[in-house]
Amino acid sequence: MYDGIKGFRDVYPDEMAARRTAIDELEDTARRYGFREIATPALERAELWTDKSGDDIVEELYAFTDRGGREVAMTPELTPTVARMVVAKQQALSKPIKWVSTRPFWRYEQVQQGRFREFYQTNVDIFGSAEPTADAEVLAYAADALVELGLTSEDFDFRVSHRDILGGVLESIDPEVDTEAAIRAVDKREKLESNEYDGLLRDAGLSTDEAESFDALLDTEEDDLDDLVAFAETERVENAVSNLEAVLAAADDLGAREYCTLSLDTARGLDYYTGVVFECFDTTGEVGRSVFGGGRYDDLIEGFGGQPTPAVGVALGLAPLSLLCQRAGVWPDEALTTDYYVLQVGDTRETAAELTRELRERGHVTETDVAGRSFGAQLEYADSIEAETVVIVGEQDLAEGQYTVKDMESGDQTEVPVEAFPGEYDRPTYDDLA
Repeated sequence: MYDGIKGFRDVYPDEMAARRTAIDELEDTARRYGFREIATPALERAELWTDKSGDDIVEELYAFTDRGGREVAMTPELTPTVARMVVAKQQALSKPIKWVSTRPFWRYEQVQQGRFREFYQTNVDIFGSAEPTADAEVLAYAADALVELGLTSEDFDFRVSHRDILGGVLESIDPEVDTEAAIRAVDKREKLESNEYDGLLRDAGLSTDEAESFDALLDTEEDDLDDLVAFAETERVENAVSNLEAVLAAADDLGAREYCTLSLDTARGLDYYTGVVFECFDTTGEVGRSVFGGGRYDDLIEGFGGQPTPAVGVALGLAPLSLLCQRAGVWPDEALTTDYYVLQVGDTRETAAELTRELRERGHVTETDVAGRSFGAQLEYADSIEAETVVIVGEQDLAEGQYTVKDMESGDQTEVPVEAFPGEYDRPTYDDLA
């Protein structure tokens, strides 16, 4: 008996049916927005992450030396990969570039509720537009995708912030502060004890009084953003506030404003974010962590050797999203469904196979016996796969030129001429034929 690896999950057909439904909703919504599907590799050169974050990040990756002597890693996120792809064909790609993909990723991290070492995400990105409407479109896509899954504004909230507001305010307090370290501390604000959080701010270069002053500013309400501009007295903060307000106004135009709340302690821990950032949370708090997040990363393409290219995106993790949907009671049913089971009795394989092919050609989920089972065993199997209709193809029935059509829920059945089934009906059931 072999055990699976910690953090890697087996997904059986009933659960996979629900996951497939959810993924289809996420991807169908993206297609309606004009996002084009891409496929990306599972393996990349490790330098894609170590060059930006240092060698210590390898401890968080599934990284190894391949047979060619290359240092490689299983991709822990998509953003560096799509940045590399944009750089490779930057001149040939029409702008804005709008891409979507759903695929697995791998991170060596602590396993907990909604977080595994192998996990699936639907990623949506826009490259080539610095306009607030691009940020708003990503917010609107994410909101529409959740609504398509059955969620409402009572279920989720987008906590929206701006990295330059945080960075600009920090610099106005102390020009020597390590803004990236301080912003990473802000990202952990709700997860740490106050003394640990204060310690991180001090480690970033703020005094105790400065840390207290900065932390108080994080509670600024949306109507009071002008107070931040007045406090900082810098063009950086003024421009950031103006940009954030423009994004929220554009989100209003696209129908997503009702899902957005100002939250300046939403920082997103990755250093490549440059502008508006957001995270999705369960409004009830039952899902106690961020469901997913996204934001603007305007410098990444240039950092990978390309021409300056603004970019914004979001990554929706399937596992935490399923927790939110389950809490709200809208996760798709984890149940198998089958339109038809063609049951064979006696030497009827050829006719049953012909009928099975015809039903499948019409697009129906159709099974038939492949194990040489008895009548009773076939009927039991049809029940186990939630077959709606069983078509019995028996020697005696065929001699009389008919099939028996059985409704599995009620147990009612009727005989129909062979030429009448499926006949003119697109998806005939017992009710059509009785």
